[in-house]
Amino acid sequence: MGLFKNIKLAFAYRTLKQELSATKRELKPTKFNFNQIRTVGILFDASNSEDFELVKRYLVYLRESNKKVKVLGFFSDKKIPELTYSKLEYDFFSLKELNWFGKPSTHIIENFINEEYDLLIDLNIHDHFPLKYIAALSKAKFKVGKYKEQDEIIYDMMIDSDNTQKLKYFLRQVDTYIAMLNKPEVNLN
Repeated sequence: MGLFKNIKLAFAYRTLKQELSATKRELKPTKFNFNQIRTVGILFDASNSEDFELVKRYLVYLRESNKKVKVLGFFSDKKIPELTYSKLEYDFFSLKELNWFGKPSTHIIENFINEEYDLLIDLNIHDHFPLKYIAALSKAKFKVGKYKEQDEIIYDMMIDSDNTQKLKYFLRQVDTYIAMLNKPEVNLN
């Protein structure tokens, strides 16, 4: 990454930290019941067609579990390609909707941020700042994302994922850890 991009990214993170400190979000307990969750927001990098197909299948799985799901995908290009998808469940944005230092700003993104999802799953395994920005400011009740030490203020649960792994692996980890949170506690007394 070039020096200019590093400076822009550092400025973007600094601005995000200021916005987060103004909102003061309380981290949630690590116990919740997946069966009681009604709404799920998903963030992902839509640039890779394989990942897009995987997210489509995951959306079907969540809908079959009686969850209302909204997906926001990011294309790391200036134009969103022509796609066949349901506009009710999917929204997309591209580089064209970002300001100078990478902050996304459209009514679609504002609506996604302001929606109080029961669960937000950030599938941003490539650390795109616009997706991280949306996850950070989201009003979701419980947020799950990739582990990065500086992101502890963003997520309620972080999953350590090797950067060499693909989205399929990360989604398996998300499901595994959410299932672990939902196991009944055993009383040893």
